[in-house]
Amino acid sequence: MSQIAFWGAVELGLVYAFVAIGVFLAFRVLDFPDLTVDGSFPLGAAVAAVLIIAGVNPWIASGVAMVAGAAAGIVTAILNVRFRILNLLASILTMIALFSVNLRVMGKPNVALINADTMLSPFYGLGLRDFYVRPLFVGLLVLVAVLAVWRFLESDAGLAMRATGANARMARAQGVETSRQIYLGMALSNALVALGGALFAQTNGFADVTSGVGTIVVGLAAVIIGETLLGSRGILIALLGCVLGSILYRIAIQLALSSDMLGLKASDLNFVTAALVTVALVLPRLRRGGAA
Repeated sequence: MSQIAFWGAVELGLVYAFVAIGVFLAFRVLDFPDLTVDGSFPLGAAVAAVLIIAGVNPWIASGVAMVAGAAAGIVTAILNVRFRILNLLASILTMIALFSVNLRVMGKPNVALINADTMLSPFYGLGLRDFYVRPLFVGLLVLVAVLAVWRFLESDAGLAMRATGANARMARAQGVETSRQIYLGMALSNALVALGGALFAQTNGFADVTSGVGTIVVGLAAVIIGETLLGSRGILIALLGCVLGSILYRIAIQLALSSDMLGLKASDLNFVTAALVTVALVLPRLRRGGAA
């Protein structure tokens, strides 16, 4: 694997780290199986790309993308909390609707950002090669996100959200408004995923309506790989595990696809993804079995 391919995998892993953190909030903290992310990821990319093309500041465009992602998460929460639709089904309904929404936002299946100024534009030409600049910039944003989510989950509001996911009935008995926590958690989760989508569009130079296919699988794989390697010895370790898992997942895929010995092609990406996720799911069980 070449140096450019390696740093490209690290860059993509850092972009998807936002997805992994969002999935962690929904699945591990709230215990809410959320497939909305397959729609909110391309939503973030679409909103950011359209606004940047229209001349809006890339940072503001990315912030609006996060708001759009949060709104998508709140829609899923409303379907579940207000209308009593099963959480998994509610997220599927939102995900399906978002495909049409994303097409409406972009007006076409994809939008190019080749010659547009992005969040990274001011950092090009400062002495570092472009394939170093992108992962360093995204990595800094990921670090800020990890610290912010960690501090939030250690606060009183975060503890209330964690209690809601651990035992909603007990949390209500302690005076926690569990409905509000679900709204907040789903909004935060999908806002982070949408930010990942906005960064994906800006680092890759395009937004595509199909870019969200399999996003939930990537996020879950990152969370599971991180838990397997670092365990769950605290919120900060778990969040860092999400980041590490996302990076290692992308490097593993790049290694598999660039290995002549395996004979894999780009068209085999879904097969490689399924194999890696299966290994990530089975490995913790094997470790527990060996410990027993």
